[in-house]
Formats: sequence, C-alpha cells, structure tokens
Amino acid sequence: MMSNSEQKRVQSVILPPDKVMHKLVSLAKRRGFIFPSSEIYEGLSSCFDYGPLGSELKKNIKELWWNSMTRRHQNIVGIDASIMMNPRVWEASGHVSSFNDPMIDDKTTKRRYRADHLIENHIEKLRRDGKEADTLRVQGTYEAAGGAKDSNRALYELIVAEGIKAQDTGSGDWTEVRQFNLMFQCNMGAVADTASIVYLRPETAQGIFVNFHNVRESSRMKVPFGIAQIGKAFRNEIVKGNFIFRMVEFEQMEMQYFVKPGTQGEAFEAWREERFNWYTNSLGITREKLHWYKHDKLAHYADLAYDIKFEFPFGIEEIEGIHSRTDFDLKQHQEFSGKNMEYIDQLTNERYLPYVVETSAGCDRLFLALLADAYTEDTVDGEERVVLRLSPKVAPVKAAVLPLMKKGGMGEAALKLRDELATDFLVQYDDAGSIGKRYRRQDEIGTPFCITVDHQSLEENTVTVRYRDTAVQERIDISRVREFLGAKLV
Repeated sequence: MMSNSEQKRVQSVILPPDKVMHKLVSLAKRRGFIFPSSEIYEGLSSCFDYGPLGSELKKNIKELWWNSMTRRHQNIVGIDASIMMNPRVWEASGHVSSFNDPMIDDKTTKRRYRADHLIENHIEKLRRDGKEADTLRVQGTYEAAGGAKDSNRALYELIVAEGIKAQDTGSGDWTEVRQFNLMFQCNMGAVADTASIVYLRPETAQGIFVNFHNVRESSRMKVPFGIAQIGKAFRNEIVKGNFIFRMVEFEQMEMQYFVKPGTQGEAFEAWREERFNWYTNSLGITREKLHWYKHDKLAHYADLAYDIKFEFPFGIEEIEGIHSRTDFDLKQHQEFSGKNMEYIDQLTNERYLPYVVETSAGCDRLFLALLADAYTEDTVDGEERVVLRLSPKVAPVKAAVLPLMKKGGMGEAALKLRDELATDFLVQYDDAGSIGKRYRRQDEIGTPFCITVDHQSLEENTVTVRYRDTAVQERIDISRVREFLGAKLV
C-alpha cells in the first residue's frame, strides 16, 4: 500500500488503445524484445525474432506454465514431440481433409480475406447499427450457407447480395470462394513426389495423442493423468497481423488431460478455474481484462468449449482455449493406425477410450497480452516516463545494479554485487549516463528493482533499493540483497 506522498509522486497517463499498439511495437524493437524477421532483406510477413529481452520474457512465461503443470501436479508429465510426423497422423486428425478456411480474393486490390470473417463483421455492424431485422436475416442465411451442400457458393452469393466490402480498402470486386488448407507442406527425401509429402504440424496436440500409451506405460500413469507439451506449430494463415498476435510460426503450451468417460464435466470445470486463476496469480495480469467466452458452435471433436480472452488494444481476443475433446482423437488414431488405444483399469478391468480435457494457450499471444497489460505512461515527480509494470516473476531482468558514480570504488563494488547476484538472477549492470536516465531505461524494460551503490555503501555496506512502480526507495544491508530479491520473486 502506497502512502499519500508516494501516490503523489507517480501519476498515470491514460492512453487511447490505438496508440498503445504503435508504441508497443516501437518499444519492443528499440529495447530488444522483438525484431522483424530477416529485416535486412525487407522481412517476411508475420514472422518475428525474439531479441535478448524477448527471449528471456518468453522463457519465463514457458517456465511458469511448465511448472504449474508438471511440478504442481503429480499426475501430469511432459513430452517434446517431433514437429514433423507421419502424414497419416494428420489424415486421422482430420487436418488433411478439413483444416480449411473459406478464402476469397479481391480482384482489384489482390488482397485475400476469409469469407466467413467478412460476413461476421458485416453482421456485427448491422447489430451495432441497431438493425435487428437485418441482423437476424443475414445471420440465418449465413448459418444456412455453412450447412449447404456447396457452402462456398452460398457464402459467395451472400457476400455479393449484401454488397459486403473489405473493411480496410472499401473494395469488393470478389472472386469465388474456395477452400484453403492451412497446413504447410514439404517434401522429405531426395525425390519430390506425392509419396514424400509431410506437413509442418498445425498444432502440438496430436504428438501427445499418438504417444498416449508410450507415456502411460513408461511413466506408470493411471487415468486421470495429463501430458503437457510446449512447442512450435505452423499455420499458413489467410489473415495475419496485429504484430505477434497471429503469425504463421507460433508456440503453443498445451496439456491433454485423460479422464474416464462421464467424468469430463467435473475435470473441465476444475481446469477452467485453475487456468483462469493462473493468469492473475502467477502472471499478474489484470483480472478485469480477462473474459470468458463460451462456444455455442462447437468443433467436430468437442462437447464443451470455453476461451479465455484478453482485452488487447485492438479488441478482446483469445489467449487460451479449454476444450472437452471427448474420445475423438484416440478413436481416430485407433482406426487409422490399427493399434488399440484403449485404457485398461487394473482395479476394475474396465476397458475404455479415455475422454480428454484440453488446455491450449498461445505463448506468443500471451507475451503480447503481458506487454499490453504492463505498458504504462506516467509522471514521477513531474518527469514523464514509460514503464512496463510486469510481474517480477515474468520480468526479463530481475534487478539492475547501478553505481552512483563509476569512480571512487563504487563501480567495482557494484560489479562485485552484480556478479554475486548473477548466479541466481538475471541482473544488469549499468554505469552510462545520469542515475535518473538509468532508472528510466530499467523502467522501460520492466525491471522491478534498481539497486544503487553510493558513497554510503562503501562506508556502511548498505545499498538503496528502488521500486519500479512507485519510485519509492529503501535502504537495506548489502548482505540482504539476495534474500530480498528471492522473497520478492517467489
């Protein structure tokens, strides 16, 4: 709790959402969080590289997730499955035949859009404009088009009949709608023919399902149990953008929890509660910016689905899905592989295909959510600053050790302290510029604590600890710094 004098020192500035994204992208590159991929060759659309601070922040996110799954729960273990798998895996999962989006091109601008998104945006505009009758009419036609024998033609006719234009250009010289498979194909081996086609995985879940028995037997697991995985996935998205929110190469953090059929509802609710609380308790995300979204239109494999959504500057969007997947995946792999995927309960001799409750979070989307939630502009003692109010648990740099002056033994003492702390924490040493400028640099990258070594440090073995969010300072013994950071970073 800040005192009145401390509250007066820090005064927040309210920013319009459209400006936040522009500032976030600029800060991310300037401070080494995220760079455009292959930028010296003019980059590649929706591909990004994580810089020194970004790779640390992303590592912290993944470690917190991994620990929350595999350390906290004795019945959850992890794997790291191959990115490329036998193509029959993707036939069994349905990705080869149905992992498609309805695509439509504008002949004038040569831009490509998802036909369903164009229609959904049009319906939302009608709703906002208060045109209830038109909203219901178009919604009904849209739902009928999805179930039509030639759904592509039905979607195209609806777009034309409604005069739907592209929101970004206002153009609407449309081609026919056609299906576009989102998987990346590549060839394995020296000869490029149909027999050599493999796919970059579009999700990490299937690597878990095909290893169900391997993991169960080697880890002596009994239902209910879970398998967790963090890994890359690839989707040839039609619509990309909003910085790292939607990319063709991204990282997923997924856990598949195998349960006895009939118990999936209880497990689903338990995981729904745990996953929501993880965002606030472990990551420090503002609870009011998180929202539940229930899916009424379910995927073919699901009997219940919710998303956790976050208020990004560009809108409320998904960061994690919690899905009850039934026994669809194990049943499909049993049919396509010819291998028995049933579980045998050793106590009751029951045989069944387990049902699955899935939690699937996007690491890159969560990275962006953390930046957006933490980005703040305020004034400290009348001086403007940019600060990332990241939770100390996820902040890439945990502390900065700053000599008040480099000379007079303060530089050497600060370096010594930095080296002692570096065995346990990522700590920066900085002696360039005034102490105020160095504080601002650390504020901007989210460093929660600055430790200043000054004249008094040499005389009394004490240092000044400055808190990022309040700019409040306190004096502690230098021998207590490691203990202080350890307590604050738990």
